[in-house]
Order: sequence, then C-alpha cells, then structure tokens
Amino acid sequence: MNLRQLEMRLERLQGFERPTARLEQYQTPAPVAARLLHHAAMQGAIEGRRVCDLGCGTGILACGAALLGASAVTGVDIDPAAIDVARQNAEMLGVTVDFIVADIRSPDVDWAALACDTVVMNPPFGAQKAHADRPFIDRALELGQMIYGIFNEGSSPFVAAYIEGRATIEEVILCAFPLRRTFAHHRKERVDITVEVIRLRRI
Repeated sequence: MNLRQLEMRLERLQGFERPTARLEQYQTPAPVAARLLHHAAMQGAIEGRRVCDLGCGTGILACGAALLGASAVTGVDIDPAAIDVARQNAEMLGVTVDFIVADIRSPDVDWAALACDTVVMNPPFGAQKAHADRPFIDRALELGQMIYGIFNEGSSPFVAAYIEGRATIEEVILCAFPLRRTFAHHRKERVDITVEVIRLRRI
C-alpha cells in the first residue's frame, strides 16, 4: 500500500465525539499519521512486527499499522469513549487491533505482556499540563525497541536530553500538522503548526 492509498483509507476514520481539552484530544490528521506509518514501514518497523500505539485516541495510528501488515497491534488509551470509536474504526477497516482502556502511568497493568517491536504515538504536547509527554516516552522505551512519536516543533533537544542513556534519536522529520478548531478557546477554524516526527531507538 502506497502513501496516498494509506492516507485515503485513514481519512475515512471517525474522530473524537466529545474531545476533552484536559487530555489534549486532538485528532491526528490522516496525512501525518500516514506519513509516520509509511515511513516506519519502509524502515521495516511495521510489517510482521508487534506494534503498540500509546495514547491511541480513536485509533488512527493503530489501525494504520494493522493495515500495513503488523503481526499484532495494541492500542492503549485512558478514555473509554475514544476506545469505543477506535474499535468501530478498526471494524470499519476490517483490521484486528486489541484496544485497552488504561492509564499509561498505571502500575496495575501487565505492561510486560504488551512488549513489542515498535511503538507509535502522538502524545500530549503539554499545552494543558507541562511535561505531559514524559510518561509516554518512559512507557514507550519500556515496551518497544523502536519508537516513532509526534512531538511539538523544537522538542528534539528536550527529548534527546530526557532519553540520554536509555535511547538515541535516529531521525527527526518536520511535518505540517493542520490543527482544526476543537475546543471553545480556539479562535480559528484551522491553524497549521509544524510537528516533529521523532524516531528513537532504545539502547
């Protein structure tokens, strides 16, 4: 499946019904999700691999990984309503994804059972709560060997310092991220921001 075909399939997915600002529930745009996943697939990190999507929301990255031939895909999110939509999205695409309602910081989850080859994620940027992405980075490094994450522009120096001794940054790709009006405090219908797709390898 080429990049455009993947993007077109992902464009069909449902987004959040009632997004929560506290959880920074912005829908990952299909072009961004497709680019991350296609790039990871070209590097051998998706097809035939066990993939985990942390903070999966409505499942666009998880479903896309399944479309690209991952051997097993798990999506984890704290919001049961988002997981319900994610399951509907997977069913609509005809793919199999194991979706779990859980807080990625919870010690009560058997995280060892979710060990995988590749983690994909679009963690909170920290607009509502500073350093909200840190628990996602920590859990990703615990679970996977390769991590592909979407971060706010300019995050790579922080990420490099935060993961020092645990992982290395192998690649940073700048990507346009169209942010549509989602919450009451948004004044414009759409704002185009730039994000960094960062590829990490656990040491």
